[in-house]
Amino acid sequence: MACNVVILQGRLTRDPEVRYTTNGTPVSGFTVAVDGYKKGDEARTEFIDVTVFGKQAETAGQYLTKGQEVLVTGRLQLQRWETQDGSRRSKLQVIANRISFGAKPRQAQPQAA
Repeated sequence: MACNVVILQGRLTRDPEVRYTTNGTPVSGFTVAVDGYKKGDEARTEFIDVTVFGKQAETAGQYLTKGQEVLVTGRLQLQRWETQDGSRRSKLQVIANRISFGAKPRQAQPQAA
């Protein structure tokens, strides 16, 4: 039995970009920064690309902002392509089934003069 389920919790590194496929399906892409392991004083953050389709893509583009917490449930997908110079490339990304919005980033308070 195979299982391809991913659950990520982190913060958006940029505002989502919404675009539309040739048949009009909304697609949104964004990157989630997820705290990784800590080894001594060294901490590592992973940056995971996420793609979402349909109504959730439009909602993400409308309401999500850089720095906002997000919980993503989805599946891994390997994308492969060949560059113009013939090099083969690949990228692992998450195709989201569900996105839950978390707290928005705090706005900086103006300093009193």
